[in-house]
Amino acid sequence: MKSAKPHILIIYTGGTIGMIEDAATHSLRPFDFNHLIDNVPKIKMLDYCIDHVQFDPPIDSSDMNPSHWQEIARCVEKNYSSYDGFVILHGTDTMAYTASALSFMLENLSKPVIITGSQLPIGEVRTDGEENLITALQIAAATTRTGAPMVQEVAILFENYLWRGNRSTKMSADNFNAFKSNNYPSLAKIGLGVHFNTDALWRSPARRPLSVKYNMDESVTVIDLYPGISEKILRYQLSAPGIKGIVLKTYGAGNAPTAQWFTDAIREAVDRGVVILNVTQCVNGGVHDKRYYSGNRLAEAGVVSGHDMTSEAAITKMMFLFGLDMPPEEVRKHIGYSLCGEITV
Repeated sequence: MKSAKPHILIIYTGGTIGMIEDAATHSLRPFDFNHLIDNVPKIKMLDYCIDHVQFDPPIDSSDMNPSHWQEIARCVEKNYSSYDGFVILHGTDTMAYTASALSFMLENLSKPVIITGSQLPIGEVRTDGEENLITALQIAAATTRTGAPMVQEVAILFENYLWRGNRSTKMSADNFNAFKSNNYPSLAKIGLGVHFNTDALWRSPARRPLSVKYNMDESVTVIDLYPGISEKILRYQLSAPGIKGIVLKTYGAGNAPTAQWFTDAIREAVDRGVVILNVTQCVNGGVHDKRYYSGNRLAEAGVVSGHDMTSEAAITKMMFLFGLDMPPEEVRKHIGYSLCGEITV
């Protein structure tokens, strides 16, 4: 008979939370999980059944790539029926990318997958890692009055807030509140207690078994517009060998240069079958491609509006859809739909 205690699995990938200072170079390097747990004795006070797995070796999140996302997803799938929730310890630099990717890969997820880390190593005196880890475990164990998991999606827990993973962006390299979801409210606020925003929590419209989609097609890229971008450079980026999709980061509400060469280059890429998704460079708001003349020209050239998607969600969603072996016209159709709360339609 299953114990009444919450069963939580910690997946330790690396990151600042588990780093230790190298005595010779004084730089931080990943260490093992036992070092991390030895520095958080309060975990025993939670009275949970906690197990762990770890990357071998732990990695700096700057090295994170789709093969690591597959490793995390495989671990969740393998252990899905044995645990009530999952906590992923991860470096901050690519955390929003991993959270977005996993939200698409873990289809029909109905248990919490909470990603956290820290700005300072857990062995430091002022570390934020201890509180983040403990709070992430509490959120992973939280249930509704009926006993269902309170959180049923991939989320990022950092300092005072729980954010939807595919709506999150790293906003600060220095502050403990390093992440924010600019176009979607917090899932919970953390003060003296954990206060859930139940109206914001994701609930799948249909209850189906977890289905993990592992293939992420890396034949996509990002083009960040800037004043002075030349026709030669743009055409070179648009014609990269094997490219299937491009996230075009535009100005303001989805605007771009109105020069004829710019529109022609974009239209020619679309005509070749390249899917181009328009997302804004701004941290708040989204693309309104019919508001201004320049944005409307992009729409007429065949560029798809990304509305209020983050660039992290946009690039991983494109990898995901092409990974399903969808033809370009199907990717164009589905990329504007909300798959798991990543976009306001």
